[in-house]
Amino acid sequence: MKKTHKTKIHTANDDLLPEYRFDYSKAKPNRFAPFMNSDMVVTVVLEPDVAQVFTTAEAVNRALRAIIQAMPNNQPRKRARKTTA
Repeated sequence: MKKTHKTKIHTANDDLLPEYRFDYSKAKPNRFAPFMNSDMVVTVVLEPDVAQVFTTAEAVNRALRAIIQAMPNNQPRKRARKTTA
């Protein structure tokens, strides 16, 4: 006979208290804020083998721009609209 595992249904009260009190006197400024700039879009984590080849963000961007230029049609493609019947 197989044993079946019943999954517990989580409710909002399982992990959260109705109120939290934070001690803002212990808060520290974001130490990474000076390194952020307004034109940053996303942060990407490279796999270790790729990171060995592309050691800087500039190297990754150069490679990606070269690939974009080598594409036969480097304009963004328009998506086809779905028709509803």
